[in-house]
Amino acid sequence: SRLGVAEPVSRVKDGACQVPSPWQIHEIANVKFNQPATMTCGMASPLDTWIQDSVQPSAQRIFGESIVGFEVAASYACRPRNNKRGAKMSEHGFGNAIDISAFTLESGREVKVLQGWNGRGDERKFLRQVRADACGPFMTVLGPGSDANHRDHFHLDLQNRRSGSRY
Repeated sequence: SRLGVAEPVSRVKDGACQVPSPWQIHEIANVKFNQPATMTCGMASPLDTWIQDSVQPSAQRIFGESIVGFEVAASYACRPRNNKRGAKMSEHGFGNAIDISAFTLESGREVKVLQGWNGRGDERKFLRQVRADACGPFMTVLGPGSDANHRDHFHLDLQNRRSGSRY
């Protein structure tokens, strides 16, 4: 596809979860995933935008090199929010979310959300920049400081709210 390396997977229906036309994504905008991520096409497009408009320019400016890989902590999973019984269905259950726990640079250096958030100056700057920029293409952006469940990764999703607000 135009965005990256992916293949369609058969429709996902698993109890309350449903992903009408899911794709298994291996790479977007020349950034390889450590494991395939299952998501909707609608989720792949803002991910591509974020990588091209924020992640790569920020990496070039701060580290002088490109990001070549993401560590995907989670994509499609039929589960309630934060795995709490009785909670609303997570956007992961609709193929509208991805969790990224680390970024790999061309040199092989890994920038992990957990260690980097309060770590080296360049890593802090990069992680804060790309997280702030994710608020454009995504409806929900969570990470360190949001709550204990998100201290080690960025959660990006497309949850539609009646108000149209972002979180």
